[in-house]
Amino acid sequence: MNNFIASNVELGNDVIIDPPSILGKAPRGAREGELQLTIGRNSHIRPFSTLYAGSSMGDYFQTGQGVSVREDNVIGNNVSIGTNSVLEFGNRIGDFSRIHSNCFMEMVTIGRYVFVGPNVVFTDDPHPMGCPKYQECKGGAVVEDYVRIGAHSTILPGVRIGRNSLIGAGSVVVKDVPPDSVVAGNPAKVIKKIDELVCFKGFFDKPYTWPPYEEMMK
Repeated sequence: MNNFIASNVELGNDVIIDPPSILGKAPRGAREGELQLTIGRNSHIRPFSTLYAGSSMGDYFQTGQGVSVREDNVIGNNVSIGTNSVLEFGNRIGDFSRIHSNCFMEMVTIGRYVFVGPNVVFTDDPHPMGCPKYQECKGGAVVEDYVRIGAHSTILPGVRIGRNSLIGAGSVVVKDVPPDSVVAGNPAKVIKKIDELVCFKGFFDKPYTWPPYEEMMK
């Protein structure tokens, strides 16, 4: 099994591409070679990944196995996309963010140092079944810097999740989340502030106080 790498793919130094992977596939409506795919240095593309032309990934980008990244995705440095995750078009992902396995997103903006747990789904269409104006409606969610989203959460269209917030596992986020908040439930509600959390094992006074977190938050 071999890789397919189109002529319009620009690779940085020391990129590892595990076969079989497809890089530079033309999206619907585009000709082969019309759009470029850019992948930064020291990246690692694992088997069965398909990265479409018209997107860009920064340095130290990683995929798990079976990842699909469509066109018009802009991904920063030191970002990882977990096994079997699907990035449809129009996502923006900031530096040092991690998208775990089996996630789905479209037209989502992710800040820096964001953690998205496994099986998180971002929806972008409030009227499923093909509303012709859905891209001009609410659009995808906005997730600000340092947010943590627990496994199996669902984020509805147009929601903004404020900086340094925590979304509990299995939550359904239907409205904006204030910064520095902990929300949980269906529908998700604010249950406390981040600075009220305690380390239940007693290793630290509070979660999220270990380096380099404090330095990042300055």
